[in-house]
Amino acid sequence: MNKHHDDHGHHHDHDHGPLPSDVELRVKALESLLVDKKLIDTKALDDLVDTYENRIGPRNGAAVVARSWTDPAYHARLMENGTDAIAELGFSGVQGEEMVIVENTPDIHNVIVCTLCSCYPWPVLGLPPAWYKAAPYRARIVREPRTVLQEFGLFVPDSIEVRVWDSSAELRYMVLPMRPAGTEGWSAEQLAAIITRDSMIGTGIVTASASIDTALDEAL
Repeated sequence: MNKHHDDHGHHHDHDHGPLPSDVELRVKALESLLVDKKLIDTKALDDLVDTYENRIGPRNGAAVVARSWTDPAYHARLMENGTDAIAELGFSGVQGEEMVIVENTPDIHNVIVCTLCSCYPWPVLGLPPAWYKAAPYRARIVREPRTVLQEFGLFVPDSIEVRVWDSSAELRYMVLPMRPAGTEGWSAEQLAAIITRDSMIGTGIVTASASIDTALDEAL
């Protein structure tokens, strides 16, 4: 069953953050040990994480969206069964076993969250950004979505319904953003270059003038 929260009178009380898992603690300990022995460079690690979080991963999702915008038959398959349609393009695996696509329209704006932890569709969006995992975003986006979106620089008028979709370990969501005006006749490759990570989370939109690298840098 698809689960979403509208922005009228719904409250969540998951303000607490999850405790680190044993694996996370061991990774942190190993990283500290390697840094202390000067075997790794923390800046190099940060750059590597940034690459997978903001560039490589989101390009997979951008390819899915661009294909959907240019191929009506693929769009229909994507909306009917997101998991299988995404797998057609070679994107599948851990954290993407069950995918549902929610489509933005002139009347509806969708945004995704995981209120309990940080469930995120890795095969199409890469590593989750730090703010997505943070307790303030997870708690506030379901209570005051318009305010949170405005803090991202996205103003959603009251005439547009905001739907917040709560991802879980069993089911993950990705937003299909609206294709911007002025892109008629563009190829799928050209379209993919302007599709940002945040537009596929729902905290941003796609504009014809954006490039994926510029837009992602501005979102950080």
